Amino acid sequence: MTAEEFDVLICGSGSAGLCAAIWLARYGIRFKMLEARDGPLRIGQADGVQCRTVEIFESLGIADALLKESYHVMEIAFWSACSKEGEVGGEQGVIQRDYVGPDTEPGLSHQPHVILNQARVNEIMMDEVVRLSGNQNNVEYGRRVRDVTVVKEAEEDVQVSLKLPYVKVAAEDRHGKSHVYRAQYVLACDGAHSTVRKSLGFHMQGDSSDTNWGVMDVFVNTDFPDIRKKAIIKSQHGSIILIPREGDQLVRFYVELPPSATQPLDLEHLTQRVSQVFQPYQMQIVDTAWWSTYSIGQRLADHFHDSMRVFLTGDACHTHSPKAGQGMNVSLQDGYNIGWKLGQVLTGRAPESLLETYILERKDTATKLIEFDRGFAKLVSSSSSSTSHEDQVATNGDQKTTTTPAERFREQFLAAGRYTAGLATRYPASCITRSRAPGSVGFVCDEAKGITIGMRFPFAAVLRLSDGKPMQLSQALPSDGRWHVVVFSRRDIWSHGLHVIAAKLATAFQGYEPAGSDEDSFINTVTPRYS
Repeated sequence: MTAEEFDVLICGSGSAGLCAAIWLARYGIRFKMLEARDGPLRIGQADGVQCRTVEIFESLGIADALLKESYHVMEIAFWSACSKEGEVGGEQGVIQRDYVGPDTEPGLSHQPHVILNQARVNEIMMDEVVRLSGNQNNVEYGRRVRDVTVVKEAEEDVQVSLKLPYVKVAAEDRHGKSHVYRAQYVLACDGAHSTVRKSLGFHMQGDSSDTNWGVMDVFVNTDFPDIRKKAIIKSQHGSIILIPREGDQLVRFYVELPPSATQPLDLEHLTQRVSQVFQPYQMQIVDTAWWSTYSIGQRLADHFHDSMRVFLTGDACHTHSPKAGQGMNVSLQDGYNIGWKLGQVLTGRAPESLLETYILERKDTATKLIEFDRGFAKLVSSSSSSTSHEDQVATNGDQKTTTTPAERFREQFLAAGRYTAGLATRYPASCITRSRAPGSVGFVCDEAKGITIGMRFPFAAVLRLSDGKPMQLSQALPSDGRWHVVVFSRRDIWSHGLHVIAAKLATAFQGYEPAGSDEDSFINTVTPRYS
């Protein structure tokens, strides 16, 4: 059987696979995506696009459509059950508003938290893949991966242009016909039930029991005052996370299901539970655009790669609850991370050892995500201690401060805001993440108080000297395949300092430029000046 050959084969066309594909198309890499579905995603469970992901879209040059079409989450409201008869004019058991405030900590990012259906988010990325590659056929739909093997010794009677080790993938189309592919690298972007992961003999480890939630996109007739705000409602009947959807009419409810709900509930049961949680407010569901129930636990794959040739991404290597809105975002960032590194390696700009940093960085991120999600899921659940009707008294010297369950819940939720915005990730030290190296040039010095090595470059408003245009510094650092060198210099040492840095950079990067390219296509130097 004749096998097709590619530099990279991407199994799955979700957020991780598409983001990786953008990078590969940008680098001119031969790649193909295999998707088990018969066509593009039409309705997705994920909808929250966190600040960091919007920043990534901006760096890729595809943020305009996302920002224009999405719902911008500006405020968040917290509601809880009245614990005492007549409290704030309510009766015991019905919900009351405890707090309304900014959804994202002011000054955290120049980009907002937005809501847009995952199908449309994927479409935006696919459009960019097609634009960059000039190829309308980057995805083969209806292809189910059956077997993945890392080939370490030459196959008999097989002529390949790939170097050992490479990966052999067997797939089946919708008509039952078999297909064989060979690739230098394979990305497992095929979700929580990954056939790539199973074929390699890898396993998911973690919680043995799942929590049950329902999700529904609905049109409602209601007198609930915060229907167009993100809201967390914790009542005696359970918890609901309310997410306004794009278009000003549709809303999404994440509905906590009772522990006894071992069997999936139907739409009628979900609707009844929504009505109970929102008491005393009317919440009439006029129409349901989509709904589902699901069970999910916090689990992590026991391996993230095979022979540095097959890499697991997204739900194929980490699963968690949707309550903090991290799933699509973390998966997309997995794809972003492995995508640019494969591009660098396959174009000869970096050694293969660079790929080891994907495992180091993203496994660490996934591990911390699982730990965070366990605590966050308990925090949101109505069975958490924060639903207790007993106030706690904290003693501070001679003064006593009473904190209610609602106040404690709100404080913990807001404290997690930097993490849920995607801006708390810090990568460990590696060959590409270090603050100081003997004899090296260009590393952060002690004066750079606002820069933390291993974290995303902070945003800052600057004035471009060439034309006086106000802009964000991040806009001068696009994700275009170049290395960015940022040189901060005081006005009094501007000229001398730049000459010293330029002389050292001229020799530091010799031999790494792609054949036939000029220096500017490889390195982007940005020189912010301050007084």
